[in-house]
Amino acid sequence: MILYGASGHCKVIIDSLECAQIAIQTIVDDNPSTTSILGRHVVHSSQISLQETDQVILSIGNNKVRQKLSSELKVQFAKAIHPTAIISKQVTINEGTVIMAGTIINPDVTIGKHCIINTAAVVEHDCLIGDFVHISPNASLAGGVQVGEGSQVGIGATVIQGIKIGKWCVIGAGAVIIKDIPDNCVVVGNPGKIIKTN
Repeated sequence: MILYGASGHCKVIIDSLECAQIAIQTIVDDNPSTTSILGRHVVHSSQISLQETDQVILSIGNNKVRQKLSSELKVQFAKAIHPTAIISKQVTINEGTVIMAGTIINPDVTIGKHCIINTAAVVEHDCLIGDFVHISPNASLAGGVQVGEGSQVGIGATVIQGIKIGKWCVIGAGAVIIKDIPDNCVVVGNPGKIIKTN
């Protein structure tokens, strides 16, 4: 497995892969000053030529950067799932997605490409999560929630059943979402209120 991006998010993916007993071949980063992470050597992107057959996970927390790299790199994108995650057999998880420790994902959920379902997040039945979404630690999605491409649901946020969150939204930490949210909005508070549009 090759990890692309040596950030704090990469540390958590390293842990997930190690717990799942999946070998990490190389860690790559674009920053020449990053030479190691968790005691592992980091290779600068100019020093390696990735092949179409390489298994790669984009270990970068920024949704837009993951989107950009996913279209630029001609590789096979893999998944990382921490062995302590509780995932129904009736869940679809697409390429590049990472699921962290202690998450719970219930039946008939579809998770798009290159998503992050972070530590101890809860995704209830029948949710639809678009590509490049980040569900932050301890966030909870009730049944039938839809989260549009590129959106981030902040740490500890709660989304009640049946809500639709648009594309490229930011839901603030601890927000409680009780109404649909259009595209490109920043929402904070309880109940959640739109404070600006991107």
